[in-house]
Amino acid sequence: MSAPQPAVGVGWTGASGIAYGVRLVEVLLAAGRDVHLVASAAVAQTAPVELGETLEAVQARLAEPGPGRLRVFGRSEFTSPLASGSARGGPFVVIPCSMGTVGRLAAGTSETLLLRAADVCLKERRPLILVPRETPMATHHLENLARLSALGALVLPAAPGFYHRPRTVEDLVDFVVQRVCDHLGVAVDLAPRWGDGA
Repeated sequence: MSAPQPAVGVGWTGASGIAYGVRLVEVLLAAGRDVHLVASAAVAQTAPVELGETLEAVQARLAEPGPGRLRVFGRSEFTSPLASGSARGGPFVVIPCSMGTVGRLAAGTSETLLLRAADVCLKERRPLILVPRETPMATHHLENLARLSALGALVLPAAPGFYHRPRTVEDLVDFVVQRVCDHLGVAVDLAPRWGDGA
């Protein structure tokens, strides 16, 4: 009998684009994957503006019973499995990923659980996916992203394609979330793929 798959760690930061992070958690849970979630302090400010819901309301909605189980950890909850390389860890996705978070990750500061969880993935050579949503980027942003890429992180910007002729904002969000799931090895069909159909 095979061992259960480890939970997917997800970090939300205060960058614009929290809809990407929420949708990823929804899709992972619906696919039967457990999710360990941690949010930066700034998400309490961006969630009401971008989603019309408080952070607490969003987390409560996602925690409703389903195929996958959601565990939410506090920003300083270093007893979380996310904080240790000795825990049976899985991949970690920072979505959306602010440039402030990128800078702290590049410096290895680890002062919050989100930063520590990403740092654990780097040191343990576990998958780390960063989904920045920032434009334009300054040279130091690009240098920090290049440093993290060299350290093993996958940089997957929130840059949806348009060949599938999206009609809604949700179509654009799903395109990016599907690409993240592809790299997590979670089979989903949220958006048409290049070469499929006409």
